[in-house]
Amino acid sequence: MFKTAFITFMAGSMLLVSCAKINVYEKNAAISNLSWEGSFKPSFTFNIQDTSSYYNIFLIIRHTDAYNYNNIWLNVFTKAPGDKAQKQQLPVQLANNKKGWLGTGMDDIFEHRILITREPVQLRKAGDYTFTLQQIMREDPLQHVLNVGVRVERVN
Repeated sequence: MFKTAFITFMAGSMLLVSCAKINVYEKNAAISNLSWEGSFKPSFTFNIQDTSSYYNIFLIIRHTDAYNYNNIWLNVFTKAPGDKAQKQQLPVQLANNKKGWLGTGMDDIFEHRILITREPVQLRKAGDYTFTLQQIMREDPLQHVLNVGVRVERVN
């Protein structure tokens, strides 16, 4: 009896956790043929109405184990409502000598969620925000990248 109740409780708990909503926004762009051309600049636009909250903004990168580097260099263009886009060069570490790949992996696919901002930010203007990503590695096209994206989470 206890074993059946415990299994039912655990299954219900996992179902609730797996159905959790994304806090604000998450979107990924597929990289065709696992080959990210420098000219392909995926853009992600999301709407913010709550300007009193703070947000964490993540870069999402998925690649295969065959990816040739332990990092990736990106231009991240950020456009706030009514403003011009601002460019930030971002070096992103994906692996190190002690642990190997720093992201989570299954089989030969690894996902990294990397904070773009060092601390939560307050998006002070209501409206549409756009993030555009461009790889600026010496290898062009950059091989073995599955997709890239942006995730925005409200900080509680």
